[in-house]
Amino acid sequence: MKKTLAAKLLLAAAAAAGILLAAGCGGSGDKKDEAQAGGAQRGALMQQIKERGKLVIGTASGFPPYEFIDTSKSEKTVAGIDINLAQKIADKLGVKLEVQDMNFSALLSSMAANKVDIVIAGITPTPEREKAVDFSDTYLSDKNIMLIRKSDLGKYTKVEDFYGKDIAAQKSTQQETLVKEYLKDAKIVSLDRIGDALMELQHGKVEGVPSQRAVAQQYLIMNPEIADSGVYFEGKDSAAAVAVPKGNEDFLQLINGIIKECHENGDFEKWTQECSELAVQNAQQK
Repeated sequence: MKKTLAAKLLLAAAAAAGILLAAGCGGSGDKKDEAQAGGAQRGALMQQIKERGKLVIGTASGFPPYEFIDTSKSEKTVAGIDINLAQKIADKLGVKLEVQDMNFSALLSSMAANKVDIVIAGITPTPEREKAVDFSDTYLSDKNIMLIRKSDLGKYTKVEDFYGKDIAAQKSTQQETLVKEYLKDAKIVSLDRIGDALMELQHGKVEGVPSQRAVAQQYLIMNPEIADSGVYFEGKDSAAAVAVPKGNEDFLQLINGIIKECHENGDFEKWTQECSELAVQNAQQK
């Protein structure tokens, strides 16, 4: 039993490591949120953060290994690849880090309302979003796959097999957009968190759930009745970047420098493995 569990854990970490080199939980986003985010044009943001002595980031837990609640500590905190990147940015600025955890669909509007300074939540740059906010260089990329019930293995072998099916997806994400654009006549159930979508799948209310591959690995270990269908959206990988209010080129340049440095020194590879292992360990303790 212990040997099998260790093998599964190693598999999850190795699979998650495959996301490196350029992932994105979010893709299309809520248009209302995007429009509101256009108001967050604060050209002196970096100086404001330094004067305040605190960097406030918006993120959305429940998306391991990018961000998730670390239950191994007495005081539950958000951990993950994105939190490690945020800490690097805060350290570079010489300030403290504050993490605001919320639903993914609320992130950009929160930045527009000055409730958070930047958004680091595996968010994918899109032409629509780029009208409202600026994005850093991408720091991770990942394939988008379809999860199904293990009892349905072999039933779905291509994207077309999901046409007309009931599909659950996390609200305001690229995965939700992929369902709308590529799964003809699919009936979509949009929910705040991917965990909620997988619950619908487990209960037989939907036939599939799209997910980034690295994120899926964590949930596959937590939920043995769920399986990878083997189907993925070819050429539609997710790419994660940091969202910054428009007009802050100096801050964007600093963030891009940190991302480049983290790639060169192997931080993203290390964080991916460590955060994948921690997320699985947390799940097994529940």
